[in-house]
Amino acid sequence: MKLPGDVAALLARRYQRKHRDWLAGTLPDASWPLVISLDAPTETAAMQQVDTVREWVKAWREWRGEGQLAWVDRQWRVIGTQRLPISLTIAAPAQAAAWAGEEARWSRAARRYAALCTRWPQLGPALPPWFPVLADYDDTEFQRLSDVAAWLAGSEASGLYFRQLPLSGVDTKWIEPRAALLADWVGTLRGTGGGQDLHQLCGLKRMPARIRLRVLDSSLRGMIGGLGDLTAPVADIARLALPVQAVLIVENLQSGLALEDMPGTVALMGLGYGVDVLAQVPWLGQASCFYWGDIDTHGYAILSRARRYLPNLASVLMDEATLFRFRELWGVEAVQSSADDPALLTSEEAAVYTALKANAWGHNLRLEQERIDWRFAAAALASAVKQGPVP
Repeated sequence: MKLPGDVAALLARRYQRKHRDWLAGTLPDASWPLVISLDAPTETAAMQQVDTVREWVKAWREWRGEGQLAWVDRQWRVIGTQRLPISLTIAAPAQAAAWAGEEARWSRAARRYAALCTRWPQLGPALPPWFPVLADYDDTEFQRLSDVAAWLAGSEASGLYFRQLPLSGVDTKWIEPRAALLADWVGTLRGTGGGQDLHQLCGLKRMPARIRLRVLDSSLRGMIGGLGDLTAPVADIARLALPVQAVLIVENLQSGLALEDMPGTVALMGLGYGVDVLAQVPWLGQASCFYWGDIDTHGYAILSRARRYLPNLASVLMDEATLFRFRELWGVEAVQSSADDPALLTSEEAAVYTALKANAWGHNLRLEQERIDWRFAAAALASAVKQGPVP
């Protein structure tokens, strides 16, 4: 026997699963009306729980809410004629939303969906995935979003940065979190489909990727006005005409800042998974390159990724011996890399990676590079640079 609370829970679950489909009206099983059986008892069941049945009937007699409640008269042999609630009919999504406690959000989303589809009929299929935007944006923000989508859809490639768009209230901080949403809507309005990059789709300038570089040789610093620590766009770093002999790619920024001078050496710091920029710096291929990262699954995944662009990249202080030398300093990696087997690891690196993934030495253990004794780390890095690339 379903009580009003049971129906509310049922409709809340269904609302969470299907409200986007209800908005678009695309699924056959989302057709209306929706008839919910209240599971009225048989006479035998009723006689076994008289008080429960009485309270169930009372609850529905006192109920006031959305939907049409149907009653039936049952002619029972022992306890006579009984009038029982049999079913509840929900006529439309708005009623189901009310049962789920989502009436205001549904109403706002449905109203905005209808308005946008009236303005841009082709936009309809792109809207349901963005239900929270339709339901939760305040009126000012939603109007701004619509205006920006209209402007971008109707404008040729402008070559502007986000900050330069001639739109009230729109700047980089506003548009960046909404870039995927705008790309989806604008791509649909233009007929090219969603899932594109907003910059490419609309001919907008992208903020240039930047690299932080330390020059660890006084003679090299002298060639660039004495600069030893600079952050610049990748294209500018790529144009540096320096006779670099060795490059240290260091995952942690502070570890890179702590590096002391080494002949003919520069250090790139804090790239993380952004190592793709290495492909844009041609002079790296003429130097001996070394990677020092954390001994954890992400450290090895980044190393493998970097080797796409620097095939001869050697790792330093990322072996099993180093891991166990400093085992008292092990920490926990919050979330391991999802890569099953990074393809560009050496057999020794892959063995450590596999053991870490399998929790062979402990749950999600890691050794962060900054935990390693600095004198030991500095000596190992200097030795690697001095010896040159591993054959």
